[in-house]
Amino acid sequence: MKHLISLFAFAASVFMTSQVAAQTIEVTNSWVRATVQGQKATGAFMTVTAKDNAKLVAASTPVAGITEIHEMKMDKDVMKMSALPNGLDLPAGKSIDLKPGGFHIMLMDLKMPLTKDFAVPLTLTFQDATGKKTQQLVQIPISNQAPSGQAMGTQHNTQHTH
Repeated sequence: MKHLISLFAFAASVFMTSQVAAQTIEVTNSWVRATVQGQKATGAFMTVTAKDNAKLVAASTPVAGITEIHEMKMDKDVMKMSALPNGLDLPAGKSIDLKPGGFHIMLMDLKMPLTKDFAVPLTLTFQDATGKKTQQLVQIPISNQAPSGQAMGTQHNTQHTH
């Protein structure tokens, strides 16, 4: 738990020292599914809206050894999950939902249980149409279920770097 608290303190310090907000990509309605002792994977969910064409190409967090952008989809009568090695397209002006049963971010090889009412620092890497990459740090609340009405867990941009 001390390790988790220090991670959150670090993320909070980044938030407090950063005065630059992302101007082109908005992350809202974010949440991470809570885990139980011994569980080694979970999902992160959110709505991402880009003002201009972009791509979500990577994600990372200090609470997981592996973080990947995934898609779940039906293949015949079987639901399959797979990584998106080329990232997730974010068409200009269109909100893309990362949600259970669809696009999402997998947090695997978890280093600790993720407990309800805490938050996970998650760094999202985006690439614009010219190939330029930027990173955005978001604090994502941990919950046992999706926010009702998507009001709980609304996430504001916290850092945008080049």
